[in-house]
Amino acid sequence: MAASQNDMLSFCVDTTKVSSCVEVRFIDKVKGKGLFAKKAIKKGDTIFVERPLVSSQFLWNSQYKYKACEYCLSALETAEDNSRRLSGNPGLSLPHTELCKVRPELHQACPQCQVMYCSSECRQAAADQYHQALCLGQSQEDPDHPVNKLKDAWRSMHYPPETSSIMLMARMVATVKQAQDKCCWQKLFFQFCSRAANEEEEIAHKLLGEKFQGHLTLLQALFTTALYDDHLDMWFTPEGFRSLFALVGTNGQGIGTSSLSQWVHACDALELSSQQREQLDSFIDQLYKDIEKETGDFLNCEGSGLFLLQSSCNHSCIPKAEASFPNNNFLLHLSALSDISPGEEICISYLDCCQRDRSCHSRQKILRENYLFVCSCPKCVSQMDELDLTSSEEGDDMEEEITDDNALGQSSSDNIKVCTV
Repeated sequence: MAASQNDMLSFCVDTTKVSSCVEVRFIDKVKGKGLFAKKAIKKGDTIFVERPLVSSQFLWNSQYKYKACEYCLSALETAEDNSRRLSGNPGLSLPHTELCKVRPELHQACPQCQVMYCSSECRQAAADQYHQALCLGQSQEDPDHPVNKLKDAWRSMHYPPETSSIMLMARMVATVKQAQDKCCWQKLFFQFCSRAANEEEEIAHKLLGEKFQGHLTLLQALFTTALYDDHLDMWFTPEGFRSLFALVGTNGQGIGTSSLSQWVHACDALELSSQQREQLDSFIDQLYKDIEKETGDFLNCEGSGLFLLQSSCNHSCIPKAEASFPNNNFLLHLSALSDISPGEEICISYLDCCQRDRSCHSRQKILRENYLFVCSCPKCVSQMDELDLTSSEEGDDMEEEITDDNALGQSSSDNIKVCTV
């Protein structure tokens, strides 16, 4: 069920601009489709801005009181409230609070279950797309409700730092349930790669192996009890659930939002005297030190989403573009990291900066287990000789670095650095 070019661009903010800039092409059976430039793109240019088909905050992130809009994932705390919680200093006062863009007076709750939204528009959008099918009403805090049992099971299997959410899959089901044109939404979801294994390379997704089979069987049973729908019976069979799990694991893009980050960037843009700039920078530096001491690296409201056009970008260990979320919501900005020529493929990295600095063997191990392919980018090809010499010893190192025996753990989006700026 192939998507048209218009389908692939349909969730972009400016489809006319995007259609003149990029196109999706089928490459081959191994790589599938790819994203290519139709005209010259300069380093730093925003190639496109795209909203997800579905997105969801991570369940532990929500449990730890990172308040985000249930629809667009925008942070709901003001920068000052966010700073107080993260630093553990309830009396902290931020300068220039007028720069914070969070507007609590516009926030709205679902009248039935009380989940929060940043605006009436987001509340209505969620209700129209999926929330009516997922709203728990008065059972929001009932531990015996099937949806809450599913959430609890996921949390017990998938400890922080999180990389995906069972609720992303739930919203896919709920979206089709509510849709008048169910076939249209099914066609959109079917555009994402959902293979659980790469038979040609004899690679299987690491979360679908024997050691996780008990987890998957339990999740499938709870998922079916909570969400079963006749129109989607293929997703509730053992093989269909594995395919759905692989779809989210392989395509889920990490999303990070932060009112504090937005406030800091707004402060950077202020025109100040040298003394005022020094004082403000010193305040911000100390704030981040306090936050690091109290909270560590977990600064953002975090979740994941499925982005149709972005998912067509193939991987390279020397990426031409990267995704970020500068608007404090789920809108993905794909920006050029270097000049891109007409006809050139636009590749991103499925690995974060630290992972890209590892050896070829280490990078290949992550990509095989999470994305089911062997990378043949120029960087990897040039290091193949080194790989042959060092694979044995580095393989032992990676076993220590990437193990997850006690939890359902790291799905593919663990390798996508959640970026807010």
